[in-house]
Amino acid sequence: MFLGFLTSAFQKGAIMEKHEHTSREHTHSHTNPIEEYPISEETLYNLAELFKVFGDPTRIRILYALSSQELCVQDIADTLSMTQSAISHQLRTLKQMSLVKYRRDGKTVYYSLADDHVSTIMKQGLEHVCE
Repeated sequence: MFLGFLTSAFQKGAIMEKHEHTSREHTHSHTNPIEEYPISEETLYNLAELFKVFGDPTRIRILYALSSQELCVQDIADTLSMTQSAISHQLRTLKQMSLVKYRRDGKTVYYSLADDHVSTIMKQGLEHVCE
């Protein structure tokens, strides 16, 4: 019963706090209003899709493995202790998002990071989580 009272009181307090915040006058100004930096809905959607790709630990492990050298599917599978099929499935997604590129040498296909942007995203992400 007491817990229910606390929950109810907390919710009412949060609602009141929210209402108080929205009814306050906006008194500060920005030197660079947001309108000066238009980003289309399509660009925002594409950025969100890019970050979704980074949300999968297996894909992060593949990108990390490729950050030091190009590798074939079997090398990646051996490094990550996974099947070739599982690696190929993830590589397909990474290719679709232009995060990895490949080159063919006979029957062997070698994968590497698509460009320096991918390496930078990985490095900055690692710095952020290791702070």
